[in-house]
Amino acid sequence: MKYWNAQEILPEALVNELQNYVQGEYIYVPVEPKQQKRWGEVSGYRRELEQRNQKIKEEYRIGISQECLAEKYSLSLYTIRKIIYQK
Repeated sequence: MKYWNAQEILPEALVNELQNYVQGEYIYVPVEPKQQKRWGEVSGYRRELEQRNQKIKEEYRIGISQECLAEKYSLSLYTIRKIIYQK
């Protein structure tokens, strides 16, 4: 998270109004709900996991055992089962 000096980015009238509530403190301005991104979307990690999980499912369909997949991907057997059986 990046911090900005309010005087550098906000109109003077808005800075004066904010100073009625907060002075010299940090204030968090949340993202609008419609602009929020899900975990991993910004970094691309969510997509990487989706691709990995799809590959695990495909390998299981062609006959690779759950145990082999767990070892290959360094995941627990429980996690492999969750991936395989998720819709």
